[in-house]
Order: sequence, then C-alpha cells, then structure tokens
Amino acid sequence: MAYSEDHIALAAEYALGTLDAEERAQVETMMAVDSEFAALVQAWQFRLGPLNQMVGLVEPRPVVWHNIKAAIGPTSAPQAPLVLPETPATTVTPPPITDDPEFGSAFDPEPAQSPEPRRLPEARPPRVIFDERNVTALTGRVKRWRGIASAATAIAAALLITLGLQIYKPDALPNAIRPKPRIQTVEVKTPAPALTPSAQYVALLQGPNGGPAFIMTIDGATKNFTVRKVGAPSEPGKSFELWLISDKLPQPRSLGVIGADDFTARPVLSGYDPDVINGATYAVTVEQAGGSPNGQPTSAPIFTGKLIETVPGASGSPPR
Repeated sequence: MAYSEDHIALAAEYALGTLDAEERAQVETMMAVDSEFAALVQAWQFRLGPLNQMVGLVEPRPVVWHNIKAAIGPTSAPQAPLVLPETPATTVTPPPITDDPEFGSAFDPEPAQSPEPRRLPEARPPRVIFDERNVTALTGRVKRWRGIASAATAIAAALLITLGLQIYKPDALPNAIRPKPRIQTVEVKTPAPALTPSAQYVALLQGPNGGPAFIMTIDGATKNFTVRKVGAPSEPGKSFELWLISDKLPQPRSLGVIGADDFTARPVLSGYDPDVINGATYAVTVEQAGGSPNGQPTSAPIFTGKLIETVPGASGSPPR
C-alpha cells in the first residue's frame, strides 16, 4: 500500500518520540489495524534507533523525582498485585486398575496435584540490532550531498557574478570571456549621380571635289573615336590610313588603318592633349595593304577635315 508523505512523516516522528499523547494513540491504533503501517513504523525505528543509542545517558536532578512524587500524591494503602483469574481445573477419570501378569500388582496412582494459575509470557521488547555500517553510510551520504550542494551554490554564484560583469562592467573580465563588441554594419545607399552628358565632336573627312568620304566622331569624356565609311571607294591591295596632323607635333601621327567594315573604333587619342585633339587636322591617305611601313605617310592626303562640337558638355569644356 502506498502511503502519503503525511503518513510517512507521522511514522518517523513516532519512531523519534516527538508526538504528543493524542498523536501517539492515533499511530498505535493505525498500527493495530494496519500491519503494513506497523512495518513502516518499525522500519523507521530500525533506521533511527542507532542514532538514539549514540546519545549518552543524562541523570535527572533529584528535584525532578521530587516533583513527580508530589504530582502523583501520597498513597494511603499499598496496591495489591494484579492476579489473573484462575482457570477451573478439569477432572480426569483414571482408567481401571488391573493386575499386570508380568509385574504382578499394578502401580498405585499418583495423588492428584492442585492446578497452578497460568501466567502469560512476558512481553519482550523488540531487539534492536545496532550496525555501525548503516550509520557510517548515512553519514557519508550526508557529507556527499552537502558537498554537491555547496559546489552547485558556488557555481551559480560565479555565473551570476560573471553575467553581471558582462552586462555592466565588461572591461573587468579577462579577454577570454569578455564579450566581443557588437559591430553593426549600416549600408547607406547613395543615389547614383546624374549622368552628365559628355561633349561630342564630329569631323567630316572629304576630298577636293566635296562630299564626305568618312565621318569621324570623338567622345569628349573617353577620347575614343569612331570612323564611319560613307563614300570612299575601296582600292584592291590598298588600305586607308588615318593621320593626326598638328602644328604642335613635329610630324603627322598615325591613328591606325581604317577597316573594311562600315565602322572602325579606336581608343588611341587618350594619349593626346585636348588642345592637340581640337586643333588638329585629320587626314586619310592611301597606303599599301596593312598601312605605312615606316609610320609616315607615303602619299598625299586625299580626305581631310577638322573637328566641330555637335553636343556640348556639362561645362562646355573640350575633351580632357
């Protein structure tokens, strides 16, 4: 049968002797009607009995006995001892006496003895076996649990202190457990700058008879140029080559061979100053296939032209 914690505590207090008279009477009644509860009380008595034997005897003071006698009061006559009632004796009829052929006469019957009053067996207190090993094991368990509780308390206190330092004074902690500073990256998107239109320059390369043969376009920001073939007839085994002629240069500079396609793009003007680009004359000569062999014109220019600004820039400045 499973008992509640109150019943178990009541049995333990009964074994310790800390109950009052009414509670002890209640426990004894439960022990009389419930053998399992009586076994539970005896188990507590077996556990706690050695602890009671470990306590030394204390002799009460004489005044204690004097007070007890005064509380009981004087007795006028001594009390008679308690005697249990006698059990009535049963009369037994002896068998008839006959002569025995072997022994001669029969034995005389013994005189009847008066029955004695029966006495109940004396109640002996239960024997308590004191085992020091149980006390030692219990003491070891108590010490072990106390050590575990102390260690857990110390760990909790250390964690609490560490947490407080991490929140309020992180600089006081060692570098190994110091919290890393939080770095928050904020991405700021700046609007793209408005496109500033760059200046555009165009040169019509035409011959003496008039009419454009090539149209040359230069971007003022990148200095890249594009040459478009318009009306120049191609000659077999020959190539058209573009030249930059300026009074600021000692001799004409080749800008490359114009391809056979309608458009030819080159970035070679990036190495020239804006003044040279704006004031130069752009000319086309007929050279052998692949261009001039010595880097100089081998024939007179047949198409020439100068730059004019068709689209002004944001500041109106020439190509930089």
